[in-house]
Amino acid sequence: MDFKLVSEFAPMGDQPEAIAQLVESIERGVNYNTLMGVTGSGKTFTMANVIAKLNRPTIVLSHNKTLAAQLYGEFKNFFPENAVEYFVSYYDYYQPEAYLPTTDTYIEKDLSINADIEKMRLSATSALLSGRRDVIVVSSVSCLYGIGNPDDFHATSIRLKVGDTQNYKLLLYRLVEALYTRTELELTPATFRTRGDVVDIMAAFGDTCYRVTFFDDEIESIHVIDAQSGQVIESLEEVTLYPANMFVTTKERIDKAVGHIYVDLGKRISFFEKEGREMEAQRIKQRVECDLEMIKELGYCSGIENYSRYFDGRNEGERPFCLLDYFPEDYLMIVDESHVTLPQVHAMYGGDRARKENLVEYGFRLPAAKDNRPLMFGEFESMVGTALYVSATPADYELTKSEGMVVEQLIRPTGLIDPPIEVRETLNQIDDLLEEINSRVHAKEKVMVCTITKRLAEELSRYFDRLGIRNRYIHSDVETLERVQILEDMRADVFDVLVGVNLLREGLDLPEVSLVVIMDADKEGFLRNVRSLTQMAGRAARHPNGRVILYADNCSDSMRITIEQSNRRREKQIKYNIEHGMVPNQAKKSGKGQSMLLAGMERPENMNVYPLQDDHHALVADIQGSYNSVPQMDREQLNMMIDKAREDMERAAKSQDFLAAIRFRDRMYELQKLRDGIE
Repeated sequence: MDFKLVSEFAPMGDQPEAIAQLVESIERGVNYNTLMGVTGSGKTFTMANVIAKLNRPTIVLSHNKTLAAQLYGEFKNFFPENAVEYFVSYYDYYQPEAYLPTTDTYIEKDLSINADIEKMRLSATSALLSGRRDVIVVSSVSCLYGIGNPDDFHATSIRLKVGDTQNYKLLLYRLVEALYTRTELELTPATFRTRGDVVDIMAAFGDTCYRVTFFDDEIESIHVIDAQSGQVIESLEEVTLYPANMFVTTKERIDKAVGHIYVDLGKRISFFEKEGREMEAQRIKQRVECDLEMIKELGYCSGIENYSRYFDGRNEGERPFCLLDYFPEDYLMIVDESHVTLPQVHAMYGGDRARKENLVEYGFRLPAAKDNRPLMFGEFESMVGTALYVSATPADYELTKSEGMVVEQLIRPTGLIDPPIEVRETLNQIDDLLEEINSRVHAKEKVMVCTITKRLAEELSRYFDRLGIRNRYIHSDVETLERVQILEDMRADVFDVLVGVNLLREGLDLPEVSLVVIMDADKEGFLRNVRSLTQMAGRAARHPNGRVILYADNCSDSMRITIEQSNRRREKQIKYNIEHGMVPNQAKKSGKGQSMLLAGMERPENMNVYPLQDDHHALVADIQGSYNSVPQMDREQLNMMIDKAREDMERAAKSQDFLAAIRFRDRMYELQKLRDGIE
């Protein structure tokens, strides 16, 4: 089936040209292309059109769950008749296993798996293995972490066809091998139930229930039924049932893996004994033997991913299987916000390796645990066939890889042009800034002030407080969900001026902001390079009166390049508007707020799914302080509050509101610390 793009809008501005250039380049065999689109130019719509015209399985890579969920919702709307899948980490919260030798502290792995996201991950892999070509997987960098061997996943899939000969008991055995559970009660995902010569099977993902009827050893009929009433909904000629877990493997592989693990365990014990480290030798012996007993009896154990190399049949140091292995060779990879996503991919391996080294060195894990890891950047590059990098400010890596195949998208459908950039000297800059703020506040517009340090942000905010200017500040000490709440307060006209450091860049959609002020603009560095200046200036690009002021005593190279690029874009945008008679219109707010993720779910207009508790403050969160204010807090009360925070976290994560889940998780951790401190 081909992709079918559904939209009430048609490409406009320079979108048609960008789409045509990208499609022509990729079809010509150019493997690396870059779409450099300004803020608000409709880059996602351009991506959707490229996918529809190329008709290739596609993965859209994002650097965090929140943006991935937003992209998933958009692509789901663009392609309602095609397979749009969602693949992110399925942990509501995750504390990795670690050992801190300086304090002799072992931290046990602690996690909570979101069953709904796990089903969506299974749906993504199943769609890819089904042979469909109209598949889009929107993913975080979780797709680069190790998952099961696609050959095993495919081998344990069960294909049933009306008229085929199939031994009844063998089918039940194969279902158990695919990690389905037999039940006599209500059917839930990945369960099956037998009634005489009828087998009812609930698929591992989704809510589809199949009824397979046998006549002796022949499949007589296959129906889709209602799981509750048993009423027949649809008749099928054939169906494929996919395993209930991506780490499924065959019994032969398990037996072979156990043998290899015993051999490596003996080598590791001998190593520690030769080094005179009896404690480590005893530790690794007890831990691995316990795991092996669990594997032999139940087929799995806690931390089984540390033995993945044995089950996959990989050699030492060989890369793990990942989601990219499930795609056909000609798939298309789109890297959204590539200037942020690719550095994140680059850094994943190092962080994981450092933690595993300590676990192996001190006898908590076999050396094979180090092969349960994300891809190295070189391995990632080798698996990327055709790539489209998308960013308003692509980094040198993308530009170099594209070798000049960079397509610009400068015209906004709203007709808005880039805000003019003005440089002012720092002498009397605060007085000058106050005049600008007063004029914007009088016009009921909002202002962003970008500082270079946390201290300056806080001091400037306190100074505005003394002058009666409604303001808030944001920097890295402010929790994730707290930042979201502050931004929504700004949109709700709770305050007029937002002061911040480097968190006022990618992904902020605030059409109310008409002025962006950048302090210390001439201080060359990460916070004031061309990409940072361009991203911050872009926050004023959604308002018809948008304007940017740079306070500086010198004109740095980054300032000069940023201004030159802005003037070039403005010239092209103004020319287009004149030629087409377009009148700029202020961009509309996108959705109900940053914390309300789309993800294909309908929600009432006035629904506040995860209201913050009464102790919520609009500034820096101090969870411990708020609970310490209760003098007679006892252990039982804290346990009740911990359970409540855990329930809130799981409820938020189940509906894919990950920012809210993070907030409740942090609340739960702080309460646990308080509880542990009570004698």
